[in-house]
Amino acid sequence: MMCKRFLALLMALLTLVGLCAIPVASAPSEEELTILFTHDLHSHLLPSANETGEGEYGGYARLMTVIREQKAKDPNAILVDGGDFAMGSLFQTAYPTSAIELRMMGAMGYDATTFGNHEFDYLQSGLKSMLKAAVASGDPVPPIVCGNYLPPVEGQEGYDADLWKAYNDYGVKEYIILERGGVYYVLFGIFGTDADDCAPNSGMVFEDPAATAKEIVETAVAECEQTYGEHPVVICLSHSGTSGGKGEDYALAEAVDGIDVIISGHTHTTLREPISVNGTLIVSAAEYGRNLGVLKVKFDGNAVTLADYQLIPVNETVEEDPAIAALVENYKTAVETDYLSKYGYTFDQILVRNPYVFDTVKQVSATQHESTLCNIFSDAYKWAAERTTGKKVDVAITAAGVIRGSLPVGNVTVSDVFNAASLGVGTEGELIGIYLTGKDVRNAIELDASVQPLMKTAQLFMSGVEYSFNTKRMIFNKVDYAMFRGEDGTLTAIDDDKLYFVVAGMYMGQMLGSVEETSMGLLSVTPRDENGNPIDTADLVNYVIKDENGTPLKEWYAIAEYLDAMGEEMDARYAETDGRKVVYASLNPVKLLRNANVFTYLVLGVILVLLAVIALVVRVILVRRKRKATV
Repeated sequence: MMCKRFLALLMALLTLVGLCAIPVASAPSEEELTILFTHDLHSHLLPSANETGEGEYGGYARLMTVIREQKAKDPNAILVDGGDFAMGSLFQTAYPTSAIELRMMGAMGYDATTFGNHEFDYLQSGLKSMLKAAVASGDPVPPIVCGNYLPPVEGQEGYDADLWKAYNDYGVKEYIILERGGVYYVLFGIFGTDADDCAPNSGMVFEDPAATAKEIVETAVAECEQTYGEHPVVICLSHSGTSGGKGEDYALAEAVDGIDVIISGHTHTTLREPISVNGTLIVSAAEYGRNLGVLKVKFDGNAVTLADYQLIPVNETVEEDPAIAALVENYKTAVETDYLSKYGYTFDQILVRNPYVFDTVKQVSATQHESTLCNIFSDAYKWAAERTTGKKVDVAITAAGVIRGSLPVGNVTVSDVFNAASLGVGTEGELIGIYLTGKDVRNAIELDASVQPLMKTAQLFMSGVEYSFNTKRMIFNKVDYAMFRGEDGTLTAIDDDKLYFVVAGMYMGQMLGSVEETSMGLLSVTPRDENGNPIDTADLVNYVIKDENGTPLKEWYAIAEYLDAMGEEMDARYAETDGRKVVYASLNPVKLLRNANVFTYLVLGVILVLLAVIALVVRVILVRRKRKATV
């Protein structure tokens, strides 16, 4: 009897144990994932000196060290980039032939990148050549994802079968699905509206970013779930940007559900904290490899939440990775041999010693002001063009939007100068010589005064003129004084009907041609030949300034030669501004109406008419009230 009871008890215990072994549904566990990111590297393989002369920032060898440190903490971390990986240093000169930037990113272990607008600076032909060079090298290169900025397809104008072959051979795709540590990621690329505006000669077909992103997210997520049975983390590599906490990428996140993270490039933004909108985290780590962005998120199998966020500085305190440093030195030697030797310069050749602190790029466009840095650039263009052409240059112009870097305190090298003036369309910033009427010169000056508050990159800096403007005056009539100024300080009136020889960069020249559109038809600047015939902006390439050997005059080379000619020390006149552009604010009626143009008088006329109408209405009302009171 006891034996039977014991067996019954034993069976009950075994049953209980068996029941306990049955899995019970529980809340899904969260995994912590690491996303390392950069954007707007702009060929800055080497460190750059801070404008103050103290310390450095960036450099791929140092960036690699920080990447390795983060991957040691999380071997499953992914590494991605938000575009504009090219254009911004001497290494860009090998972009079409050697694809240095992509090969370096491959060596550093990038999992994906996207196109930025500057990847199209060498036009379709340069992009095609670069992609072919990357494949031919045999080196590892990162996948490129871009969904809404693709070449014309067969049947569309501009179709290039060879370009599509280069895309397919490289493997450019709208998105990729990546597995890392058992977690799946969808990585896709989006090209922004302003980025498209900044690449007017790309020849690409631009599709709506939000509509494209929505379609890609739905398609890629469905593919991942059907193929691998897992919901992915969705990351958008966007070359669109943020501004003031909002901007294009904010709008993209608002409009499209299902994006977990946006790596936001293009605007060179530094986001100290992610922007969170519609379940999407938007992050930016600044330009030129100043920082490595480290985003840590928790993933529950469906959505992500922020776990941690850091921007790790890449500066002189970080040791260089030896392997990457050696690769950079090899490419540096190749650039000296293949490019700089044509100009008689070396990469680190010292041009002049500079004791002055100049504006940073952001300071140049932040407010309306005269800039010693930009005075140097415009003076250099005038000086170099006169030496090359033998003709007197009346005005030389540069703009905030084409200044890519400052000149550091201390020794200024050839590399520093190129970094500061590397922007170009299909070129490294060639100078053109055109003619403008005096009226067009005045309109260009007015463009500087009136358009900069609406478009900061449109701020102009000129050599050969002096002018002033009152920021309180009517738009498109802010300038109250303008004269030509000779090197000896002699002032000459601007004759509206006379032709003047003007020098500017190719990019700047194309911008002048779009002034009428920018000013809503109220201003126009028409580039002309020496006979006064208008020049189509597409034909400006025929007006590149060349020396006796037919070598184009580059912007960077003009500056380098100008600085080199100064001797050992920077010319003391650049210690401060010289009054060529005076910006002030005054509500003094005399100053508001000084040299007023038709636009101001027209607006004043409208205001007077409105005041007269108001006065008449008030008078009628008072008369009626008076009549009622007497009845």
